[in-house]
Amino acid sequence: MIWMFVDMVLGIHLTSHLTMEIAMTLGAGYVIFGPGMATLISAFKSAKILSPNMDVLIAIGTIASLITGFVVLGFELGLIESQFYSFAGIAAMIMAFHLTGRYVETKARGRASEAITKLLTLEAKTARIIRNGEEIEIKAEELGVGDVMLIRPGEKIPTDGTVVDGKGSVDEAMVTGESMPVVREKGDQVIGGTINTEGTLRVQVKEVGENTFLSRVIKLVEEAQGSKVPIQDFADRVTAVFVPVILLLALATFLAWVIFPDSLRPLLAWADPYIPWIISDLDIVSQAFFASLAVLVIACPCALGLATPTALMVGSGMGAENGILIRRGEAIQRLQEVTVFVFDKTGTLTIGEPKVVEWITFEGDEKELKSLIASVENLSEHPVSRALTNYASTDKFENVNNFESFTGMGVKGDVNDEAVMAGNAELLKKFKIDISKIHQEKADELLSKGQTTIFLVINDRLRGVAGIMDTIKKGTSEMIEQIHRLGYKTVMLTGDHTKAAEQIALQIGIKNVIAGVKPDQKARKIQELKDRSEVVAMVGDGVNDAPALSQADVGIALGTGTDIAIESGSVILVDGKPEAIIKALNLSKETFKKIRQNLFWAFFYNVIMIPVAIVGWMHPVIAEVAMALSSVNVVGNSRRLQKKRL
Repeated sequence: MIWMFVDMVLGIHLTSHLTMEIAMTLGAGYVIFGPGMATLISAFKSAKILSPNMDVLIAIGTIASLITGFVVLGFELGLIESQFYSFAGIAAMIMAFHLTGRYVETKARGRASEAITKLLTLEAKTARIIRNGEEIEIKAEELGVGDVMLIRPGEKIPTDGTVVDGKGSVDEAMVTGESMPVVREKGDQVIGGTINTEGTLRVQVKEVGENTFLSRVIKLVEEAQGSKVPIQDFADRVTAVFVPVILLLALATFLAWVIFPDSLRPLLAWADPYIPWIISDLDIVSQAFFASLAVLVIACPCALGLATPTALMVGSGMGAENGILIRRGEAIQRLQEVTVFVFDKTGTLTIGEPKVVEWITFEGDEKELKSLIASVENLSEHPVSRALTNYASTDKFENVNNFESFTGMGVKGDVNDEAVMAGNAELLKKFKIDISKIHQEKADELLSKGQTTIFLVINDRLRGVAGIMDTIKKGTSEMIEQIHRLGYKTVMLTGDHTKAAEQIALQIGIKNVIAGVKPDQKARKIQELKDRSEVVAMVGDGVNDAPALSQADVGIALGTGTDIAIESGSVILVDGKPEAIIKALNLSKETFKKIRQNLFWAFFYNVIMIPVAIVGWMHPVIAEVAMALSSVNVVGNSRRLQKKRL
């Protein structure tokens, strides 16, 4: 290869002419039809008559060059009368550099997609379980749903499960990108692959195999890296037109050199002293072939084909490491075009767990009232009942007799010969409990703040009222402020009643509220916004909001751990924290910036180099080296995305 490069590019002959022709022709044939056979098969197998793929240019160039070697060899052996310059050595070098470039590119792309490899290494190999009262160690793949795992400090959690005993600090950085460990105790969900840094946990297996969170994330990242961004369709359409145009341009270059050699040769003579690889003493046909070959090789749009997928590969992997799962590649581009963010309220902007925010005691001892109400509410699983029980802050509950629950109204029961009742105005009306004017005013005051009012009754006397409200997630107000500062509009879309929705919206800074909307109507509201030429990003909890998430231009599902609804959105924020939306916007911005940069340099390279090749200043081998380097540059530029901070 070295002596062929020296001879063909620099014109230094190192061996006899006939021997060299035989060696170059046979050697070129071996390279092209040996290691390069896969390229040739790929080029012509997937090519169409009107839109051949990019490898066709390399394939035509190398095969045509190889043919010239056999022509010259036939002349040297006296079998052919016409003399012609041999480009067989150039054919071998073109294919050799092409394969080398593909190897480097593949290695670089492999490093770019290392996110999946990292995720795979997070899986634990073994698990320690409690079986028949004994502690045994088994392979992780042998775990079954219901097994109880024992996880000590410093150990990986083998698979998804629920903590049944113990308390520990779990490092979930691989899921959420959050560096600080989070406390996990009885009843909490944990994810396979995360690390228990402190305390001992007993975890009951919930998911195994392909159903685990980590397995689903790996599949999701693979799908995202294989998906397309709309701008890539544009690049593909350009390539489909570009390749046939280059074939015609190469033919036009050949004809121009044959028909107008006197007009083009002065350009060669002028550049000859400055460019060492110019060959200015070829016959007309050889010179025409030389220039046409350089055009074919230099114009191969490999960099154009790599521009989008490599950036998407790095971006989706980077997102996975930060708890941002890109389910569809098009979301990267569509996020750049969003004009309005629509937020669900419960579970998205708020925690989704009602809490008592105000408690007013009208008469009697407040501590006694709390104890009686908590004892009755403790028998109900309703979220409002849990809120009242938690607010009472008591570990001891009295015995309750004659407990009854009234759907949509409240509960009642007897505690120590006291008739206890807690519920809304409908429940009081049912049991003919009078509400005085002053008490009604207090209740209306809570209602005006968007709170759900629960009346507290002992022995048919109204003793107090509690105001219950969903609490706002930490960081929500700051996130909304940042979104506004970036120039986006915001809307709250919720099924909750207007007063509660407006109160939450007021606290976090959202001015546009659409309340009282049922889940099946949310998608219609999203479409109405789109009909007004808005590009909509819907942010929801990923379960009840699935139709709206699908209807939006970009669906962003907020979830937590294994409960995440992967199928509902095109972008999934694993930890459910509002500030992750800003990270997703930054990821989209940085990834799409790399895509634009890659496309620019790919086009710029061809625009500059093709005219140079037409006038004969570009040696085909140098053209192949430049083409390979442009592809590697695109991959390298995409990998620089990994250095960005979200």
